[in-house]
Amino acid sequence: MKISDLKGQIEDYLRYSQIERGLSENTITAYRQDLYEFLDFIKKEGMTSWPTKAVDIDAFLARQRDLDKATSSISRMISSLRKFYQWLARQDIQKINPMLEIDPPKKEHRLPVALTEEEVTTLLKQPDVDKKLGLRDRALLETMYATGIRVSELINLKLKNLHEDLKLVKVLGKGSKERLIPISEVALSWIKRYEKKVRDPLLLQKNKSSEFIFLNNRGEALTRQAVWQIIKRYCKMAEIEKDVTPHTLRHTFATHLLENGADLRVVQEILGHSDISTTQIYTNLTQKHILQVYKKTHPRT
Repeated sequence: MKISDLKGQIEDYLRYSQIERGLSENTITAYRQDLYEFLDFIKKEGMTSWPTKAVDIDAFLARQRDLDKATSSISRMISSLRKFYQWLARQDIQKINPMLEIDPPKKEHRLPVALTEEEVTTLLKQPDVDKKLGLRDRALLETMYATGIRVSELINLKLKNLHEDLKLVKVLGKGSKERLIPISEVALSWIKRYEKKVRDPLLLQKNKSSEFIFLNNRGEALTRQAVWQIIKRYCKMAEIEKDVTPHTLRHTFATHLLENGADLRVVQEILGHSDISTTQIYTNLTQKHILQVYKKTHPRT
């Protein structure tokens, strides 16, 4: 079989994936990149057909690792090849599927980015609270850091969810699960200040009503993208070079609680993790903090 025939099969598969399966252009582009890299390997190895032995697939994946490809990229390649070989079998082009013997690589457990307490303090001071949107943004940032809620939970937060007397807030998390979590007096005071000076007058001016706490200048609930842009803008102003997203404040909240002695189970409940193993990733961050404290305080280090 000629290499041009193999190229034709790739293109036939990509057309099938786009037309029959309705996959997005981005997914098709990723498949094309992976399959042509595989084809390039086949050419360099002097093969004239798709490999039928798992050892050849392993050799290709080893080459990818030698090129310092990320584990996520190699996992995607394995997925691309697995689907392609399944298609080859259905088309009676090649019945032997070596991908059945290939296991995906173990996922990398990357530590989440977290801000230091000093960076959080600097970030919170960036909004100009003498301006309407600045006051809203200060209340928003204080709420995220005080509660560790997800951005989806933040934008859906309603006034009726605040229990000021109990210093609790009710959020609707993943799987429509409700949970009550603590909120600091500081965050509550900023919310009340924003509500009185900005939110309520805005709704009155626009002749609108809304249950949601955090609104844009049109009196509508904020979007996830808007929150992302707010955080990016203030991080730039604070000269924080870390890649900070709304989820970073959630990571930071959990990390700071654990660094200051909070119980892991309590943090799990606050974050709304169904499995404690999800919360345990933060203990890796706090181990570094413990070592720093030890080195700084022990007289014989």
